[in-house]
Amino acid sequence: MDRRHFLRAAALAPALAPALTPAFDRPARAQAPDWAKLRRGLTGTLVLPGDSAYGTARRLFNPVFDRIRPRGVAYCESAADVAASLAFVRARGLPVTARSGGHSYAGWSTGTGLVVDVSRMNKVRYAEGRATVGAGAKLIDVFSTLARHGVGIPAGTCPTVGVGGLALGGGIGVLSRKYGLTCDTLESVRIVTADGRILDCDERRHPDLFWACRGGGGGNFGVAVSFTFRTHATRDLNVFFLRWPWAKAGAALTAWQGWAPGAPDDLWSTLHLTRDPGGPEVRITGVHQGSRAELDRLLAPVVARIGRPTSRNVYRTSYLQAMKVMGGCSTLTVDQCHPSPHGRLGRASFAAKSHLAYRPLTPEGVRAMVAEVNRPGPHSVLIDAMGGAVARVRPDATAFPHRAALYSVQYYQEGADRSWLRRIHTAMAPHLGDHAYVNYIDPDLKDWRAAYYGPNAARLAQVKAAYDPSRLFRLPQGV
Repeated sequence: MDRRHFLRAAALAPALAPALTPAFDRPARAQAPDWAKLRRGLTGTLVLPGDSAYGTARRLFNPVFDRIRPRGVAYCESAADVAASLAFVRARGLPVTARSGGHSYAGWSTGTGLVVDVSRMNKVRYAEGRATVGAGAKLIDVFSTLARHGVGIPAGTCPTVGVGGLALGGGIGVLSRKYGLTCDTLESVRIVTADGRILDCDERRHPDLFWACRGGGGGNFGVAVSFTFRTHATRDLNVFFLRWPWAKAGAALTAWQGWAPGAPDDLWSTLHLTRDPGGPEVRITGVHQGSRAELDRLLAPVVARIGRPTSRNVYRTSYLQAMKVMGGCSTLTVDQCHPSPHGRLGRASFAAKSHLAYRPLTPEGVRAMVAEVNRPGPHSVLIDAMGGAVARVRPDATAFPHRAALYSVQYYQEGADRSWLRRIHTAMAPHLGDHAYVNYIDPDLKDWRAAYYGPNAARLAQVKAAYDPSRLFRLPQGV
């Protein structure tokens, strides 16, 4: 199983912070927290240091952040639990962190104060074309539950990512070109704000906050507890895998970027340039909603430009199985596509950075990317096609501004070392600009407001001032 498949999107999985203690923590006031009082006030569970469950409760997906030790983890089972937790930290001056799936690239799903964990709020319900999804639901459960009704929502690839973080940051995924970002199908969100109010937000109720929750990033405006999405009917999908030798890397990158973003909406693809201990590799993977004959016609021009692949695997499968394939757990059951100890998917140490490409790479840019990937690894560049339905939404219609981007670029490095990441990101900046994806949050970025939010940053700051004027939620890169 190739874990790069399920580390790509959306929501999904974490990069190494400059320091292992998040910078948004603040010293508590002199008043000692009455943890027993908080525990009595929760329907859910409060886990403290010394409790037998603490070792598991404090962990994120990425072991790099295991040294961070929160003072408590509140497993909330309702919006009222979240409100009680926020009241507790407000009264005592404790830092607070919201956690859904625990995949923050910078480790900002934890901290040294109270972690408000919504993973138990994970129910997925479907009725009359709408899905109501708890913020802690894992993507594999969203896919599998909705598939039983013959519907789905566009979402990321990593099966263990929580839907909350994914949707709040936008949500790029394998069906985005057909149906838009995850946040584009969001009709309402229930959120607990810093002052403890439980608000239902949509186009009519708190529309400014609703706008910010569609691409403004998690952990900024409150703790989201549930989402209501429009669904789309699902069908069997074609899944394809094409591989070429490394000598074709430049040709593949040139051909793919001129083909994938402008393909029909039914076709999504990703280009992987990978350097493993076994050597470098070029791979194009994707899904297609039409017939096999139609897919063959669509693949023909890009294959003609690159040359005959060394391997070609195309097959038709169910929607749910296709999501499992893209998520790297195709041979597992739905239950097994969960994190250990309940499932079979382990944790992974890695770091990542990103760009969003608003223009194709020039030949010089192609050569630079190929040369950097060819350095000793293990590392990868994962390039996901955008365009289609994503591009037909105005940049200011939601907080996600990158509607004109042709594709997203994720630089991925195994382990805790960030030296190659910084090198390739610097090398590619002259060719790709300074745009970045907030769900691939990057603690190295200097002008991160412009990179993540572009012209939407000013409006996001206004929403922040209205709903969290005292800045209870203090991410290092917080709006």
